[in-house]
Amino acid sequence: MRGTPIFAAALLGLAAAPLAAQNQPPEEAEAILAAQAFMQAIGSEDKAALADHLIPEATIFVHDRMDPATPKVTIIPAADHLARWAKSTRRVSEEMAMELVLVEGDMAQIWGPYAFRVEGEISHCGINSLSLVKRDGKWMVGNTSFTMEPPGKCAEIGAPGLGA
Repeated sequence: MRGTPIFAAALLGLAAAPLAAQNQPPEEAEAILAAQAFMQAIGSEDKAALADHLIPEATIFVHDRMDPATPKVTIIPAADHLARWAKSTRRVSEEMAMELVLVEGDMAQIWGPYAFRVEGEISHCGINSLSLVKRDGKWMVGNTSFTMEPPGKCAEIGAPGLGA
């Protein structure tokens, strides 16, 4: 199995991901660009766009630590999430530092801290773990797990886009 760490400093902004992808082996660059497209779809005004990047049979695991006294894990079928997402009217964005990229044939894993904003304000942050699957020549998110931390933890975990 091959893997290449990608340092957060090289990928702090969404615009940096295509540049960083150019410096990787082709299969890793493709996976990075797919993860980048997934992040951009989250912030798109077109709420149907996310479905183009997430396999409907996928599962989303939310490791909710917003209240440290009562952490919980919620498991959401992607199809349910996509149906709710399509009805959402909130303006959101998500930025991820892709610190680790592993590719083996038609599977990839991308790991790193993220920051999630609602109406421009940090809602939460955490660590994303994206499992990608290449189907019909296209990388798509097959499953995702992420921690969900309160805004006060964002600097500690290295969430991107906080300014220096």
